[in-house]
Amino acid sequence: MAKYPTDLSSNFRLTNRNKVRLLLLDCDGVLTDGGVTWSENGIEQKTFNIRDGLGIKLWQRAGFQVGIVTGRSSQVVKWRASELSIDFVRQGIGDKVAAVSELITSCDLNWDSVAYIGDDLPDIPVIRRVGFGVAVADACLEVQEASDFTTQLPGGKGAVRETIEVLLRSRGCWKDLIEQYQGNGIA
Repeated sequence: MAKYPTDLSSNFRLTNRNKVRLLLLDCDGVLTDGGVTWSENGIEQKTFNIRDGLGIKLWQRAGFQVGIVTGRSSQVVKWRASELSIDFVRQGIGDKVAAVSELITSCDLNWDSVAYIGDDLPDIPVIRRVGFGVAVADACLEVQEASDFTTQLPGGKGAVRETIEVLLRSRGCWKDLIEQYQGNGIA
């Protein structure tokens, strides 16, 4: 079981970590391990991490928004986003900076109040602009170098949950959010 870092002063801009109000995610390679499986009937399949899903729900429960901005389009992503009540889903995006800029404007936010988790080259322009840019552990080297923080866990294997936990712990609200899971009530 990975232990998440608690002192991140050397890993990302401390001045921005508590400004984050909107968490944006790439899908393939972040919410999934990057693999795509096709059935012989031509149906696309992806595997999502359940702990990432709970992390997203905890982020929302803390009063924050979450969105997916991905270059591919998939019905599976639409279903998973619906299941998690994800606030924004932008698929088939060629220009992620333009898509994120539109979301920022519609939410009346600024770039510093956004965190973005990515894994590959198309994510770099957004990662460089947001207040908290995150690379998953198995992201390409260029994404890791552009990011403020690199997770210990790979994409599709808990990296989203790890990031959310780091952000919520830094705000001091993690323990309150998970109290219901400590045996004192039904989750």
